[in-house]
Amino acid sequence: MTDAASTLLAFDYGLKRIGVAVGQTLTGTARPLQTVAVKNHRPDWPEIEQLIETWLPDALVVGLPLNMDGTEQEMTDHARQFSHRLHGRFRLPVHLADERLTTREANWRLVEDGGGRNPDAVAAQVILEGWLSHTARSG
Repeated sequence: MTDAASTLLAFDYGLKRIGVAVGQTLTGTARPLQTVAVKNHRPDWPEIEQLIETWLPDALVVGLPLNMDGTEQEMTDHARQFSHRLHGRFRLPVHLADERLTTREANWRLVEDGGGRNPDAVAAQVILEGWLSHTARSG
């Protein structure tokens, strides 16, 4: 991603909910948006489509769940399948981002803020912030 002003949507995929955040490369910042429901392993595609139509992202980022030692787990496959479906449906670049410790960070932020925010969307925010930071460092 070389464009200095790209908008990104990030997804924290789960079997029941998907956290969503939006951010941009120009500022390197992200903010939580909302949660999208998943029923019978099927995300609410119309809701995701609405988010894409609203935010007009240049690319998408999906959190990739890995074990602490970097090995894959069952959720890794689910997140990869979701990323492939996103690309197939919306024809946007989809980047995978290591999401180790993002839930812990999101929970810490919620405690610091006194709760009240959506933990899945905050996890997507943390994923996107990490991806933006990593991309800026690797130039």
